[in-house]
Amino acid sequence: MSRKSKQKKQDEIDLTESTVGTDVDAVDATTELDSVEPEELGTDLSKSAPEDREIEGPLDEAEANSVRPYIDLGGVKILPREGLNLRLEIEESTKRIVAVGLDYAGSTLQVQPFAAPRSTGLWNETRVQIQEQIAKQGGTATERDGVFGPELVAEVPVVQGTDGAAGMRIARFVGVDGPRWFLRGVIAGEGATNPEAAAKVEDLFRSIVVVRGSAPMPPRDLIPLKMPASATPTA
Repeated sequence: MSRKSKQKKQDEIDLTESTVGTDVDAVDATTELDSVEPEELGTDLSKSAPEDREIEGPLDEAEANSVRPYIDLGGVKILPREGLNLRLEIEESTKRIVAVGLDYAGSTLQVQPFAAPRSTGLWNETRVQIQEQIAKQGGTATERDGVFGPELVAEVPVVQGTDGAAGMRIARFVGVDGPRWFLRGVIAGEGATNPEAAAKVEDLFRSIVVVRGSAPMPPRDLIPLKMPASATPTA
């Protein structure tokens, strides 16, 4: 997980008539994963994913139904649904899209797709990196078993209110290793604490399709994201 702080702006794209006004910036997007040797972290190299991933998702492009009306964002495809609002997070210095923010059912889901080795996974080592970074920021992160496998429940320091008072916000870090890709999600808002809302945002994460492409990419590099051709961003 990158330790470099980068300024970003967000472009909003409405996918349905209703939107949710929760802020995905409660947890900072990171553009890259650290290139740390796994043995240095004491973690295994196995893939971490639900047993039914190839059927229930998150899906690889080769596994997805090609006739479904997905929104093409390059490295990921999003299936529109009622109440969903999509926001793209853009790195100021490079103007590239570094994350996709999805507001849904009182929750935010921030997703990033990364290139990964063919036979090994990234989530087991990435969890260790996330825990280390959150601890350095003054927060805590506890591992537990979730619907996608191991996940982290974190209390992340944030600035609250106009007076700049410090507070803590709960967020869930989830990850799934697929064929030559790794998809990371950060869940905040209702989906981090409310079981009913959590089930809805978990289903949203399941519906994402990852497009790895055939071009060679170093493991841990962010798979390029793009603006959807049919959408016009609004300020």
